Amino acid sequence: MKQQMMEEMKERRYDIEVHGRVQGVGFRYAARNQARSYGLKGWVENRSDGSVFVVIQGEATSCNDFIGWCRQGPGYSWVERIEISERNPGPLKSFQIRH
Repeated sequence: MKQQMMEEMKERRYDIEVHGRVQGVGFRYAARNQARSYGLKGWVENRSDGSVFVVIQGEATSCNDFIGWCRQGPGYSWVERIEISERNPGPLKSFQIRH
């Protein structure tokens, strides 16, 4: 049990590509609000291929909750699929929208 708690508190970092109808529907702003509510650091940006790219870093449980949110997205979005890659944590300070 203690080992599991230590793993959940360990900082994780993920790159997430979200595909579908995810641009022009407020996805980046909703992602920023969700990430901040989970205490995550990172950033979100639109990609030229129509996807949204998100980097998150924080406790494992918060990251997993955010990834679950990404599978649904905000109200007017339609998420077709997401691709997730785990990375080594880096020096991130807050969660921002990149333009």
